[in-house]
Amino acid sequence: EESGADILGMSALLTTTMPKMKATIQHLAELGLRDKVKILVGGAPVTAQYAKDIGADGYGFNAADAVEKAKEFVAG
Repeated sequence: EESGADILGMSALLTTTMPKMKATIQHLAELGLRDKVKILVGGAPVTAQYAKDIGADGYGFNAADAVEKAKEFVAG
């Protein structure tokens, strides 16, 4: 909120950290900030289906893919 970011990117390297992605999205919603930022997730254990299931706006298979998705968000 302080930085005015348009995109929030999250990456998980272990399956044990993946639930924090969902918790973060839920917390943003509780604060009334969810609609103000696009959320992009990725990381080794993360799948496109998981991204959809937790309410993320996008999924990056790898860093280069995530950058392309982020560019799409900014372009509209």
